[in-house]
Amino acid sequence: MIDPAVLHDTRAAYDAVAPTYAELFSNVLETRPMERALLAAFAELVRVHGAGPVADLGCGPGHVTAHLNALGLDTFGVDLSAEMVALARRAHPHLQFDEGSMAALDLPGGALGGILAFYSIIHTPPVQLPAVFTEFERVLAPGGHLLLGFFAGDDPRPQEFDHKVTLAYRWSPDSLLDLVRQAGFTEVGRMLREPYEHERQFRHCQLLVRKPGNP
Repeated sequence: MIDPAVLHDTRAAYDAVAPTYAELFSNVLETRPMERALLAAFAELVRVHGAGPVADLGCGPGHVTAHLNALGLDTFGVDLSAEMVALARRAHPHLQFDEGSMAALDLPGGALGGILAFYSIIHTPPVQLPAVFTEFERVLAPGGHLLLGFFAGDDPRPQEFDHKVTLAYRWSPDSLLDLVRQAGFTEVGRMLREPYEHERQFRHCQLLVRKPGNP
């Protein structure tokens, strides 16, 4: 379980910047071809296994939820921030968006064919992140896929940084993978890229893992 104080602070921080955030990032995938390629691979794998809908956890204004839906997935979004959820509902009225915490999802076990956590785990204190991955494993069907996006570092220990919205953490891909494996997942692949000129000077990582078993 995530500390309620952390949830409160993260929710308040994103509520405060929601309109600006949506304006800055709603079209961000148009300039990120590598992320689009991995999202397309994720969507294809989920469709092939046919294990259920996909949850975009920490969906923000819903732009990536909508992108996955356009790729043929049955998607819905969940976010802590009521303001983000309201923006997502207005921008994408044909999709479902709900307030909620990714650490305690209102879903039965094995309900999902896929989970996307696109830079939404970065605010979770490292000591509390294993519980989040355990929750992901619970709600994913056997054979389901999880795609994690995060800022990468070289230190095996998570590193705090000022995200400008609220406190966040960078992870080395191997260290984060160790936590994910402990929750029962196996690696499918990863993408690690250098920052573009207009981005903060951190590398970006997308880690794709799978819950073993057949759907």
